[in-house]
Amino acid sequence: MHLDLSGKTALVTGSSQGIGLAIATGLARAGARVAVNGRKQSTVDEAVARVRAAGGEAVAAVADVASEQGAADLAAQLPEVDVLVNNLGIFGAEAPLEISDDEWRRYFEVNVLTAVRLTRTYLPGMTGRGWGRVLNIASDSALVIPAEMIHYGVSKTALLGVSRGFAKEAAGTGVTVNSVIAGPTHTGGVEDFVYQLVDRSLPWEEAQREFMRLHRPQSLLQRLIEPEEIANMVVYLSSPQASATTGAAVRVDGGYVDSIVP
Repeated sequence: MHLDLSGKTALVTGSSQGIGLAIATGLARAGARVAVNGRKQSTVDEAVARVRAAGGEAVAAVADVASEQGAADLAAQLPEVDVLVNNLGIFGAEAPLEISDDEWRRYFEVNVLTAVRLTRTYLPGMTGRGWGRVLNIASDSALVIPAEMIHYGVSKTALLGVSRGFAKEAAGTGVTVNSVIAGPTHTGGVEDFVYQLVDRSLPWEEAQREFMRLHRPQSLLQRLIEPEEIANMVVYLSSPQASATTGAAVRVDGGYVDSIVP
């Protein structure tokens, strides 16, 4: 299957590293002009260079999209996009009864409202042109709420609802809106998270196995997912070949969620 996004502009939020960078690279390799987003010019420039080195076209889109002003700044830099990937998110372990109101609000603001604002910004242009893709990067934690980060799981559950609702708004327009449910994925941030929960003296491979055994035993893959594996699904869902998939929550979770449907 040849996935061709030539002539399309894609925006991937939080794409200076990790899953976001892998997605940006995958979209660029498929022919899209990709806007790499982050808060710092230096890290964004470095990520743009990495995408270009992989053979893709990339531009910098520096903005703190977790705020209303940041989203407006980004829209001024990039008035139209054909593919919007709402990847930006925060996570971390915290005792359930110790999560403050302010922390609950922060997770909702970053993990949910950021996607809402940008979808509200770019969806009208997509529907007006009769083609577009909105992808929200969710998590297995949306369906299997982890005790050690309830606030994160609930924010990702809300994101699934946001995706379904905007898919209905875009019905019949040629624009699709979907969620990608990512399972436990190997990124630098996840390495830090793993070491919050297992012995920091363990070598990484051993720490990863211990984390999966103790905290993610449901995984059928029995390893962390690589960011490129998430990116592969995003590139497909961004392509013309995925035209009949909308309003869906598509799992790339290594079989972690113990269900035959989302």
